[in-house]
Order: sequence, then structure tokens, then C-alpha cells
Amino acid sequence: MRAVVERGSFILGPEVARFEEAMAARLGLPGAVGVASGTDALVLALVALGIGPGHEVITVSHTAGPTVAAIHMVGAIPVLVEVEADTFCLDPASLEAAVGPLTKAIIAVHLYGHPAAIDDILRFACQRGIAVIEDCAQAQEAAVNGRTVGSLGHAACFSFYPTKNLGAIGDGGLVATRDPALIKQLRRLRTYGWSTPQYSELPNGRGSRLDELQAAVLSVKLSFLDEAIARRRAIARLYDQALAKLPLARPTERSGFRHAYHLYVIRCRERDALAQHLRECGIMTARHYPHPVHMQPGLAAGARIPAPLTVTEQIAREILSLPLYPSMPPAHQTRVVDGVCSFFRKP
Repeated sequence: MRAVVERGSFILGPEVARFEEAMAARLGLPGAVGVASGTDALVLALVALGIGPGHEVITVSHTAGPTVAAIHMVGAIPVLVEVEADTFCLDPASLEAAVGPLTKAIIAVHLYGHPAAIDDILRFACQRGIAVIEDCAQAQEAAVNGRTVGSLGHAACFSFYPTKNLGAIGDGGLVATRDPALIKQLRRLRTYGWSTPQYSELPNGRGSRLDELQAAVLSVKLSFLDEAIARRRAIARLYDQALAKLPLARPTERSGFRHAYHLYVIRCRERDALAQHLRECGIMTARHYPHPVHMQPGLAAGARIPAPLTVTEQIAREILSLPLYPSMPPAHQTRVVDGVCSFFRKP
């Protein structure tokens, strides 16, 4: 950060270029484009893929709001489909009923750190000429059969919000793709559609650039990412073992899939009572997410819902995120386990 300040180059300087190269190399892709936020990453990916007013984009209702807000921002229509009950990710079986003549893209959300069934989604989409965008905001370093998420779809979007697996000390995002033409398009779109300074060649460009200071921080933190993911996975294993005999559903890690454990989300029919009990024990929990998109007027407006979202609505009533972060002390891990177990021992 001191070097950035002394250099005096604060916008799209060498730190952004260095971080973009490091991310692209990590994903095994020819390029990556840093932008201002994870939401902007989704917006610019949609725009670069030619998606706009009147087009439909299929995604899930059980996700963070920005996934669907980005679809609205480009004037497209969200088509909200069901998730799998165990992974909480898009259910490929729901796609056939959702696709239509206006469908141009699918946003596959790798939720909580578990990859979506991306191979099935890509197979369905490629047969119909539909683009697949990976929403990797919560899944940095997750993988499917050894292939890192973010390297599988037509484009992939990352968020560096401070709480993410790779978090900045402010906001930031990135779009990655294996298509050199798309990389060139994205670089123009993030700076007002300019092909050369002060000459806009593309419509729908905007000012959305990864900050040079944030890129400097992210480059340093990237070198510690493998260690941080290993710690997340170790804590998740401890929780899995300690909670195995309790009447709750623990996170799934499917065979061949690598869970990055951005969040450790359980399902419990007595969710609200359990959360209250843990609060009384001094343990903070959260719900990711309490309100499905189709139940939020600001995001559901204009959306198409081709089938009932029964699983999504059931999940919303039962999910609870337990504390998990790489620097979590062993004593705090034990405290969480003891708190959960003591709830089920209550008379």
C-alpha cells in the first residue's frame, strides 16, 4: 500500500495488473478483469455476453440479492428456479421447465462454498446455445473433480467483499474467462466503453475498476489463500464430527466436489429456538438468507417463476450459519460445538 501511495498511480496501475495475472494463472485462464465489486462483475459479464432488455436469465431464488439485482441492472428478466436440498445450489432438473426462446444465460451460484452441478448445467446450456456465468462470490478455491470453479463456465464472477474467502479491506470484484475477445470487451466496458482514452466505442460501459490499493492487499492475501481454505475445511470437519449424531442436517460435500466452506450452514427444524439458545450462550449465528429472492418485492418484480419453489421456501425456514473463519481459535470452536449440543440436551 505504501508503494502505491509513493508511486501515485491509483487507477488501473501495476498492482491491478499483477493481481489480474495472478488470478488468471490460478484459474488456468488467459485473463481476468478487476472491477469495483462482485455485483459489477455480474453486470459487466452479462453486458459483455450481449444480454440486455427483454432477455431472460435463469438463476436461483435462494441466493444473495446481488445475483438477481445484477440481472435487473442490465434490464433482463430473472427466471427463478429451484435448488437442491442438500447442496443448496441450482437444481439442473429445474432448467427444462424454465428455458424459453428469450433465455440467454444461466447464472450458476456456487453457494456457501459448495460448487453447483456445473457439468450438468453446462451440458444443458451448451446444447441450447445458452451462456453460463459462474457466481463464485462465495466459492473461491472450491473445485469439481480437480477443476477450480471460475474456470468452467463462459465467464466467472468473483467478489472480494471483506468477509469473502479472499477479502479486500473494502470492495472489489473480478470477471474471469477463457475467451480473449470477452476479456478485451470487459476491459473496455469497465472504463466507459473506451477503446482509447476519452473515446467510447461500446454502449453500456461504466466506471467500474478494481482499486489499486485493494489490488495490492489482495495480491498479498492471495499467497495465504490455500492456508486459509485448509483452516476452513479443518474447522468444518471438526463440526461435522462433533455434530454428527444430532437431529440436524450438516453441510454436504459431494463426491468429487471440494467445498470451500465460506459458510457452515446447518438445517434444523427448531432453527429459531437454536439460534436464541446460542445467542444466550454468547454465540452469534446468521441466516444466509432469510428471505428468498421471490419473496422480496424489490427483486421479485418482473421475475418469472416457472414452478413452485418448495425446497427454497423450506430451506429458508431451517438454515442457520454457525461461526467459521480461518483464524477461529480452538476454544471458540469448542464453544460453538458445546452450545449446539447443549441445546439438544435441554429437558
